Amino acid sequence: MVHDLIIRGFDDKIHAQLRKMANQKGVSINSIVKDAVDKWLKQQQSQLPRKHHLVVYSADDSIIGLIKSMDRLAKEGDLFRCFCGPTGSQSSELLSKLNWYDATIGPYYYGSASITTERSAIYQDKVHHLPQPQQQPRLQSQQNRKNIMKYFSRIIENIAKNTNNKQVCCLDFLINDVAKASLKQALTIEEAYNNNRLAGLTYCTYKTATLLSSEIKNMLELFELHDQIFLLNGDEVRTLHVTRENVHKLFLN
Repeated sequence: MVHDLIIRGFDDKIHAQLRKMANQKGVSINSIVKDAVDKWLKQQQSQLPRKHHLVVYSADDSIIGLIKSMDRLAKEGDLFRCFCGPTGSQSSELLSKLNWYDATIGPYYYGSASITTERSAIYQDKVHHLPQPQQQPRLQSQQNRKNIMKYFSRIIENIAKNTNNKQVCCLDFLINDVAKASLKQALTIEEAYNNNRLAGLTYCTYKTATLLSSEIKNMLELFELHDQIFLLNGDEVRTLHVTRENVHKLFLN
């Protein structure tokens, strides 16, 4: 739909300059103004903060305390408060009670019933088409990866459609369930999100038990995919800095 835009404050001198410029370029004054507005909007959009942080915690009490503090700060900043994660969890129930937007798409992908049914359906479909049984686990795994990527994309689209042009404050609890099934898959999702971030602040939450069962190289890759790493210890929030060092550093005071 096209709208008329009334611009006040153009004196005769500016209007004459615009008309002269428009005649020289063979375009209308309207097109010059529209082009200037488009460029300004794109510049402002590119300057919006798009932060992607990592939060690691072990005790549910820690994340509950953090949520209460974040709720207050997000309200003060007039941010669009949203989350995704398992229904019925302590954190999801608190966020819903605090009126955060639940962007989770149902049925929840990692719900015991839905994921079991889906995996069973995938297996039944593949078993009749594969000539070599040893290929079934690999192809089934590929299908699962595609499904969770598609599911994650739908959640991001759901958030983007409901922000009302506000910057987001988003807490992602889904990613911990992804990592429990496959940290490598979680890394793929994290990388994909980095390529198309939401405007505002996004916090990916992982439990220590999930990360400690993985390899160091995967943990380091996870750290590198985030702007900052926050560790929760009771009601304390600490920042973790990870740097590459030479082995000689081990012998220096």
